[in-house]
Amino acid sequence: MSDLHATVAPTPSGFHITGTETITYTFTFQDSIFSSSAPQLAKIYTPFSRCFLIADATIIHLYGAQISSYFSTHGIALTVHETRIGEKAKTMETMLGICEAMTRFGVLRKEPVLVVGGGLVTDVAGFACAAYRRTTPYIRIPTTLIGLIDASVSIKVGVNHGAHKNRLGAYHAPLHTFLDFTFLRSLPEAQVRNGFAELIKISTCADLRVFELLEQHCEDLIKHKFGRAEGAREELRQAADEVNRRGIERMLQLETPNLHEIMLDRVIAFGHTWSPTLELAPKVPLRHGHAISVDMAFSTTLALVKGMMGVEEHQRILRLFSRAGLSMDHPLLTEELLKKGTEAILKTRDGKLRAAMPVPLGGCTFLNDVTEKEMGEALRKHKEVCMAFPRNGEGIDAYVDASDTGEGMAQMVGTVGEKAGGLMDKIGKMGGQLLGARQTVEHLPN
Repeated sequence: MSDLHATVAPTPSGFHITGTETITYTFTFQDSIFSSSAPQLAKIYTPFSRCFLIADATIIHLYGAQISSYFSTHGIALTVHETRIGEKAKTMETMLGICEAMTRFGVLRKEPVLVVGGGLVTDVAGFACAAYRRTTPYIRIPTTLIGLIDASVSIKVGVNHGAHKNRLGAYHAPLHTFLDFTFLRSLPEAQVRNGFAELIKISTCADLRVFELLEQHCEDLIKHKFGRAEGAREELRQAADEVNRRGIERMLQLETPNLHEIMLDRVIAFGHTWSPTLELAPKVPLRHGHAISVDMAFSTTLALVKGMMGVEEHQRILRLFSRAGLSMDHPLLTEELLKKGTEAILKTRDGKLRAAMPVPLGGCTFLNDVTEKEMGEALRKHKEVCMAFPRNGEGIDAYVDASDTGEGMAQMVGTVGEKAGGLMDKIGKMGGQLLGARQTVEHLPN
């Protein structure tokens, strides 16, 4: 009870309550988290003798046998709830399916749920844990670059609602986050590129050293999975580790004093002013990294047009986006979309634009005073500038595909029923029955 504090003060018409609650959570860098030489995770679940795991189809296919063996070695019964997830399935329906699975399992009030997967999975499963009995602890193991260096840092969880990204959600800190960069070995290059955008975000606005390292190693970081791919040079591995650790630490330093976003001027919201409107606008959604890259690139051009940034710095930032194969422009980035996005973000940011700008490079300035005329002028300038870059500023593999949702993996290993049966055989004497839901497949041991 020592971490809970509150005062109750009488007022002429009633009472005024002020309460505080300490939020504590831990990050641990641990490569090969599911190897026998890494007992940290097992120690958490040993008192319960069981573990309820939420993961997507790709993770189960690639790592199911290893995860099962890990828990079996430590005498811990494993239950797997498999969920298919993408931006279009990041919904309340998916979240409630997870809650129903938690009920069937019988999750105890203080029993931590284990969530393994990319940012989409951790967002939705984290929201389910926030809502279930009003709060259920969970442990997060992100498996994508965007999950490792961005989604893992925030305590925000949620789902999309209608055409609105992350409109419903909560603030719910995980009990523990394990950062295992060896997952990048099996990550498609397109998704490594997707996460690279978040590192450009934090470096341009908050850490010039990281930006310089990204410039120095851009193509190799993406190609060699941040030094985790077979044959990657030790120099690259060391540079990647510095980039990741500095980037995560800097985001934590910026976010933790403002976990519930009471202060709305947020440095790490660079690239998140118009991107929430753009990301879901195409029939096939943009990958998150590409959506924020368009936003960031346009924002730098807006800063150029307003005289806040010089041509050299503007070109330097855009060159890094281009080299990384990230989107700088999109046909749906129009004056109409900018107007719609501005109207939406003004509601989120309490009537002010609060657009983070990398001014100076490695630092941040917030822009509030911008007219529609200036945005239109900046947009025309931006599209003209992008024409001088490869692909006219279009990104490589910019749109969500089957690898983001697990559907591609499902096609590789057969129908859902066949996959479940095959997985049961593969991960060894686990036994079980198949419980179906529209968004999920659940494997429960006997």
